[in-house]
Amino acid sequence: MLHPSAHAAATPDKPAYIMAESGETVTYAELEARANQGARLLRSLGLKRGDGIAVFMDNSPRYFEVVWAAERVGIYCTCISSKLVAEEIEYIVRDAAAQIFIASIGVARCAAELVAPLGDLRRFMCDGTIPGYDSFEEARAGFDTLMIDAPETGQIMLYSSGTTGKPKGVKHALSDEPFGTTPSALVMLGSALYGFTPDMIYLSPAPLYHAAPLRWTMAVQQLGGTVVVMEHFDPEKALAYIERYHVTHAQWVPTHFVRMLKLPAEARTRHDLSSLKAVWHAAAPCPIPVKDAMIEWWGPIVHEYYAGTEGNGFCAISTAEWLTHKGSVGRNLTSETKICDDAGEPLPPGQEGAIYFAGNATFEYHNDPAKTAESRNRHGWTTIGDVGWMDEDGYVYLTDRKSFMIISGGVNIYPAEIENLLVTHPKVADVAVIGAPHDEMGEEVIAVVQPRDMAEAGEALAAELTAFARVHLSHVKSPRRIDFRAELPRHDTGKLYKRLLRDEYWGKS
Repeated sequence: MLHPSAHAAATPDKPAYIMAESGETVTYAELEARANQGARLLRSLGLKRGDGIAVFMDNSPRYFEVVWAAERVGIYCTCISSKLVAEEIEYIVRDAAAQIFIASIGVARCAAELVAPLGDLRRFMCDGTIPGYDSFEEARAGFDTLMIDAPETGQIMLYSSGTTGKPKGVKHALSDEPFGTTPSALVMLGSALYGFTPDMIYLSPAPLYHAAPLRWTMAVQQLGGTVVVMEHFDPEKALAYIERYHVTHAQWVPTHFVRMLKLPAEARTRHDLSSLKAVWHAAAPCPIPVKDAMIEWWGPIVHEYYAGTEGNGFCAISTAEWLTHKGSVGRNLTSETKICDDAGEPLPPGQEGAIYFAGNATFEYHNDPAKTAESRNRHGWTTIGDVGWMDEDGYVYLTDRKSFMIISGGVNIYPAEIENLLVTHPKVADVAVIGAPHDEMGEEVIAVVQPRDMAEAGEALAAELTAFARVHLSHVKSPRRIDFRAELPRHDTGKLYKRLLRDEYWGKS
């Protein structure tokens, strides 16, 4: 049985996770007891198979205790970015039909703003409380620490924004297999690609609400390894933690690489990294020079994969493969890659088109049958909207990410959501939001605005629009720069030729 409950029985005193900065250690026995108490609390509140909860937490020591509690009740657990503002969070909670809202004291300021909007939901807080929230730890403390009767396997349902700008929940069917018998596919992939074993020590430098950090850390705990969670990323501290905790495995995004590479030489060489056996990166395209530098520094242990929250495909590439296929995100290991034209028909190697996956798990977008239908072609192949090409050897190369999605620091930012807000400002006639190159973050968010009165274009209006955006959007989505144009390139039909704008900022003719 590949499940934390099995490791709690076999190796109760082994650390399930360690908080990197504080050193707080939670053993498998402690994780199991607290998850069981949390599961009993959720059941006592009436949650049953197929229901859902929403989790809005920073990298709290209680994160795993909450998600593993939900996992054994057979419910959907929607983990929400701690960077969002109250308006965005309320939408996700309501759309997911969450029946319980669990926050942490680290996001208390925003959580306080949600008391009134979420007034009809039962609300808990971990690591402390504020008015309007009950203590999660106190609420679960009165329950038995034994496994609940008839446990059922739940699912993580994460939200990924789409072209409409509103976030959409990526929903997978609940398993009907006996509890604890269907480990995450990442357990198998990690074992095959990166040498996962129960002795591994895995460093997680990213926020746990992201799909990849959450799912990889849970896979490590299914296998019985130890997770080291960074409360906040810092490039030199990450290197120090590798040495301190004898880290063997870790996943990164390219921005982490950039920040570590920019450290002074003395800081980069100060720490012993010899415990590392395999690292891998995903979430955003990695510039070839950056990856070359990481391979030179860390050796042939730098891997890469390409996948989406939808879980319909998984491409992977090793260091050795990448050195002979630079720029590729790898070959598909879990399904079959199809590069298709606008009609959904397959294209030959070398030609650019939409990336589809055939023959793997199905998914749906919660409450959005139209978007679900758009993700399929007539063959039944599925896409997450990315564009690329494939070579004769089956290696995939990305040329665009979900049309004009912006990836800044490994975070997906969807322009339509920002455009739909800014265009409501009384001084804005039209707007296009694009990503432009940024040395550290990969891309930065730029709003190109057509003002109602061009005479008002300038620093004062830019500041006004920036302030307006930050009231309604998290800071990572708010434009870092606002430029003005007398007219945006639109067709008579109303279609915006955003590629023309994007090409200007990327230096393409």
